[in-house]
Amino acid sequence: MKLAILSDAHDNIWKLAAALEKAWSTDALLFCGDFCAPFTLDQIGQGFPGPIHAVFGNNDGDRFLLAQVAARHPRVTLHGELARLELGGLRVGINHYPEIARDLARSGSYDLVCYGHDHRLHVGKEGATDLVNPGEIMGRLGKSTFVVYDTAGRGVEVVGV
Repeated sequence: MKLAILSDAHDNIWKLAAALEKAWSTDALLFCGDFCAPFTLDQIGQGFPGPIHAVFGNNDGDRFLLAQVAARHPRVTLHGELARLELGGLRVGINHYPEIARDLARSGSYDLVCYGHDHRLHVGKEGATDLVNPGEIMGRLGKSTFVVYDTAGRGVEVVGV
C-alpha cells in the first residue's frame, strides 16, 4: 500500500493542486495538519480519490467548519489531534507536532509516525518506528514536498511539488 503523506498546506491551493495530482495514484492520503481554511480541506476531499485521514494543526482555526467540510466527503476522516490507524498491515500514528511524534515513535506502539508543524522534511527512525515529516506544501521555506511511503517495503520517496 502506498501512502501520500502531506502537511502544512496553509491555503496554498496552487501547490496543493500540484501535490494532489502527483499523489493521485497512491492508495491513501495522510494529512498532518495546517489546512488553515476549510476550503483547503474541501480541495483535498475533491482532489484525491482514495481514503483521506487528517489531523488538526495549530493554524486550523475554524474546526467546526472543517468538520462540516469533512462530513461532505465520505472518504475524509478528520481524527482531531491524533490518528491511530492500521494501514497496509502497519500501525500508523498521525499528529501535527514533532515533540508528540517523537514520543509516539519512542513508545513502540507504532510502525510509522507522521507529523508536520515545523515545515522541515525529515525521514528517520526512533527505534524500529519510521518517523516522517513530509515537509510543507505551502513553500514558505522554498521547497514544497510531500512523501510517498510504501507499507510493503517501508520505503520512502520524497516528492517535490
